[in-house]
Amino acid sequence: MDVPQQRLVYFSTTVESGSLRKAATRLGIAPSAVSRQISLLEQALDAPLLERTPRGIRPTAVGEMVLDYCRRRRMLEDEFVAGLETYQRMETGTLSLVVGEGFVTDLIGQPLKAFTERYPGIRLDIQLAGTDDIIEAVVEDRAHIGLMFHERVHPRIRFWHSSRQPLLMILPPDHPLADGDTPLSFEAIADTPLAAWRPGHGIRTLVDQAFDEAGRRPRIALETNSMAVLRQSVVAGLAVTLLPRFAAARELDDGTVVARPVAAAPFQNSQAHMITRVQRRLPKAGLALLRHLRLWMQAFRSAD
Repeated sequence: MDVPQQRLVYFSTTVESGSLRKAATRLGIAPSAVSRQISLLEQALDAPLLERTPRGIRPTAVGEMVLDYCRRRRMLEDEFVAGLETYQRMETGTLSLVVGEGFVTDLIGQPLKAFTERYPGIRLDIQLAGTDDIIEAVVEDRAHIGLMFHERVHPRIRFWHSSRQPLLMILPPDHPLADGDTPLSFEAIADTPLAAWRPGHGIRTLVDQAFDEAGRRPRIALETNSMAVLRQSVVAGLAVTLLPRFAAARELDDGTVVARPVAAAPFQNSQAHMITRVQRRLPKAGLALLRHLRLWMQAFRSAD
């Protein structure tokens, strides 16, 4: 049954006021208009809603039911409005991110700490994935925001921000190639044992592309789907690896590894990307998080 809100308001105001005339004054309309709307409501419900007493009008049994419904409906509306205002002030809600593993240390540290301190009611849901799965999660609206390395064109993703992040050779400090600032050539690194991502990962695709263009093959000593394994294999002196600087920032700061540029255009021009789905309307908190991460994360501060 669809009961017009206006009739419920006129009825509840009349009961609260104690008379049609007082209700009309509160509503700013003629008493006849109030009476007409209540009569239509009684017809719709097929029951009288008001009865007259020496002290004024009071609701009938059905009128009490309608009055209780009006109060419950008003409470629900108030709760909805309060919840909406809280959401719009970014005091509550959930934001989902899907990110490449290389972004984790950069993301979880100071950037998210600062964001959650500013918006303590926002719940974050963070998943790790490779480039293809990141795109899929964003396109299918399973994640609001994706952070990925190495561009992958897709008609339904929007690049909110991209930052040049060259792929560097990450080496132990005592490695023969560790000294120097000039870019390493493929001739220098082709015979060096390499810890690499498994085929299909964005960085591995980039590495294979660069070696193919140079007419060389990398010497793969270890393949993994774990960023921690890549970094630890370098720290342990097992192999070298290829990563953007932000992905090995902690080890570089600690001095347990060093980084050298590589003379390869695909490595020099590689980028980190912040993506969303085309035409998706993000909540205000999502827009705030995009701006926040762009300012706070090393991955989105261009190497230039």
